[in-house]
Amino acid sequence: MAASSNSSLSGSSVSSDAEEYQPPIWKSYLYQLQQEAPRPKRIICAGEVENRPKYYGREFHGIISREQADELLGGVEGAYILRESQRQPGCYTLALRFGNQTLNYRLFYDGKHFVGEKRFESIHDLVTDGLITLYIETKASEYISKMTTNPIYEHIGYATLLREKVSRRLSRSKNESRKTSVTNEEHTAVEKISSLVRRAALTHNDNHFNYEKTHNFKVHTFRGPHWCEYCANFMWGLIAQGVRCSGLKSEGLYRVSGFTEHIEDVKMAFDRDGEKADISANIYPDINIITGALKLYFRDLPIPVITYDTYPKFIEAAKISNADERLEAVHDVLMLLPPAHYETLRYLMIHLKKVTLNEKDNLMNAENLGIVFGPTLMRSPEDSTLTTLHDMRYQKLIVQILIENEDVLF
Repeated sequence: MAASSNSSLSGSSVSSDAEEYQPPIWKSYLYQLQQEAPRPKRIICAGEVENRPKYYGREFHGIISREQADELLGGVEGAYILRESQRQPGCYTLALRFGNQTLNYRLFYDGKHFVGEKRFESIHDLVTDGLITLYIETKASEYISKMTTNPIYEHIGYATLLREKVSRRLSRSKNESRKTSVTNEEHTAVEKISSLVRRAALTHNDNHFNYEKTHNFKVHTFRGPHWCEYCANFMWGLIAQGVRCSGLKSEGLYRVSGFTEHIEDVKMAFDRDGEKADISANIYPDINIITGALKLYFRDLPIPVITYDTYPKFIEAAKISNADERLEAVHDVLMLLPPAHYETLRYLMIHLKKVTLNEKDNLMNAENLGIVFGPTLMRSPEDSTLTTLHDMRYQKLIVQILIENEDVLF
């Protein structure tokens, strides 16, 4: 996941000299500011207002002047009303009390409420977000200015530390692979390896994956406090705090959950429209909704992709300690799957292999995906909680093996 915040900063201080750079110390400064921001206080109209737009509530006071609006707000921070312009009937204004003064904003509605680019489902959300923005910009304007004029993002951020950690792990894995390769070469002098393992060894170096593609950034609303993946600054605001990549590079792909109600919407769309169901980014901008719907589909299958008949054989294969023999055993059990199940599993593993090739961005390797998809793709025919818990590590290992060796096993 890559995220950018157009209104984010933190309380950490960073040297402008790259040579003197010290890792930033995260502080909750901005998060505290957001928590301190005034809360919306709706001032309702005591009587009924004629010609009140149906999309406004009792905070609408009809045609009144700025002076009347100011009086109604009573000097209370965060208090707000809606009014119709005296000079331009049919035009509406949000009157909001902030910083010991009344601010007036031209208000629009096109299915959602907005005064700028951000759209909101309700006036309450719009005012909440506005108060957070006003408060943080008032309290931290100097730091915002520094962040704008000193873009040194490439030197800071927890994403950098994570990438370095992943790089070290990958480098270590490669070194171990080289050692293993030498050991295998010595071992084959006295013991013949199987055709499957030999094929794996040959294709290991011959396959050059190059799926690098540009990011597909979408405006995103993050659930709960969130820090920019690139600069480590708190991304403040109620909605649309920043952008994130909605493709294979999304952090936590398949691990992060989407909104349940939206996932159910996708499911209903397929139930209703079949192949014509629209799951485009315009309808569902959060990729986690689509990945969640896919996982839900596999979980709801009456017979899992890895069938009940083959389940115990896969578990037994996973328990084999010798890696080469284990790979052969997994391959043999795969051949027992019905054609539709085999092809579905093959297609999914090709996709998940592509996901792992973007591990440096999405932080999802074969083991992590195994944890996610193990219980999703295979379920014990025994309805026993104890059995399920006992088999979880083997389920994870089977999916991990399938992903890492998809070009050999399928």
